[in-house]
Amino acid sequence: MRGLIAQYALAVVVFLAIDAVWLSTVGKSFYVSEIGHLLRDRPNLVVALGFYLLYVAGLVYFVIHPSTSLQQALLGGAFFGLVAYATYDLTNLATLKGYTTRIAIIDMIWGSALSASVCGLTFWLTRKLLG
Repeated sequence: MRGLIAQYALAVVVFLAIDAVWLSTVGKSFYVSEIGHLLRDRPNLVVALGFYLLYVAGLVYFVIHPSTSLQQALLGGAFFGLVAYATYDLTNLATLKGYTTRIAIIDMIWGSALSASVCGLTFWLTRKLLG
């Protein structure tokens, strides 16, 4: 249980750090230019935090904790990210006016890359720190 909690704590920090860089740099202007008319003036931070905590729990439970190698963590994270982000993006494409194919594709790529990075880095860090 201690290992699971340590993985979760590390994964939350890693996920928030990487996603904050994306959202405050390239992602910010990209999302505004593609779907700015759909965005709130200010994001609902409580809902965003709920997403982050739940999503990272999924990464840890389904990918990081059961992984036996760095490669498995990276590939599992990439696939988990693709499935989760595709669920969101493809649903938006199917139901929202003004949601673009370009934003969906970039966001699915981002979700895959982010999730793979978080899973790989967290797997590696916990092996180094916890043995």
